[in-house]
Amino acid sequence: MNADTPEQKVVDILKKNRIDIAATLPCDRIKALLPLIAKNIQTIPLTREENGIGICAGFYLGGGRPVMVIQSTGIGNMINALLSLNLTYYIPLPIIASWRGVYKESIEAQWQLGKKMPDILAASGIKFTIIGSLKEIDKLDEAIKESFNNSHPHVILVSPAVWEGSASEIPEPLEICPRNVEFGFRGNIQKPVLIRYEAIKTIAETVDDDTIIIANLGIPSKELFEIRDRELNFYMLGSMGLVSSIGLGLAIVQKKHVYVIDGDGSLLMNPNALISIGAYPIPNLTIIGIDNAAYGSTGNQETCTQNQIDLELLAKASGIKDTIKAHSVDELKEALMRKAQFIHVIVKPVNARCSEIPFSAIEIKERFMKVV
Repeated sequence: MNADTPEQKVVDILKKNRIDIAATLPCDRIKALLPLIAKNIQTIPLTREENGIGICAGFYLGGGRPVMVIQSTGIGNMINALLSLNLTYYIPLPIIASWRGVYKESIEAQWQLGKKMPDILAASGIKFTIIGSLKEIDKLDEAIKESFNNSHPHVILVSPAVWEGSASEIPEPLEICPRNVEFGFRGNIQKPVLIRYEAIKTIAETVDDDTIIIANLGIPSKELFEIRDRELNFYMLGSMGLVSSIGLGLAIVQKKHVYVIDGDGSLLMNPNALISIGAYPIPNLTIIGIDNAAYGSTGNQETCTQNQIDLELLAKASGIKDTIKAHSVDELKEALMRKAQFIHVIVKPVNARCSEIPFSAIEIKERFMKVV
């Protein structure tokens, strides 16, 4: 690769800033950049941008330095997560966004969001930098440093003008891999006997002291805090759907076993998390899908697991091979001890009365990162 190409300059800046993972989604304008990044930096191709926010947050919490490389249209999918996760917990994330809709844009559907993007970011309180030409490429280095130094996300809007005249090679597309697909599944969802509080109590009492527990937002976090608060617990205060994504990012970057307490409502909101976990199986990650067929923290409104979706089947269809159901304390303990990849726990739609967690988001983050 010619060191003078804009793509190589970007990779050199990423390496200079010790970026050690890139979460990516494609854009036609950066089709030569993405494969070059993948050759030089560990890369996780995404199926949805918001899922990448969680993965990168977990990676940072575990001591890594992530970056996202996406098309600017995907920022519309990320605003809530950037505010409720990154800005709330003070988690840095440089986001290189191929800026569509403005420079020589022929696709009409790109115009509206593209032209409004700077105003949207400014109104959201998200720091951003515009790189309008290759002469301004050093702004990327400054933006990455600014993000990590000030512990917040920083979007770098890169005009397609940057790549004009590039001599970078564009790889030939890969054909689908011929393979046999065999799938056998027989699920048996029994009448629940446990409540979620009992399931979380079993988790807290069973896992080793040096393992990580990440709890889903709302009542599950409150229940875990009341049952067994510890510095290796990470409590979610918002960003519904991202707890398993955070667990994946954490498990990638460090060696402790990570147990994620997720729920049916949250998993159904972001099944992309299961797809990423299936695509990148990590031996030190266990997702515990506690299924009460209800949105427990908002008044127990019914979810479609009540009579339609089997979460274990969803996990298997996403490529997660080691799955199991648990209806009792003993079954849950056995699944936890063998560190199954996905544990589908059937519980009643009952919420325990618990106090609020007395820590701010930044206090949760800082005490967790001191021991992880």
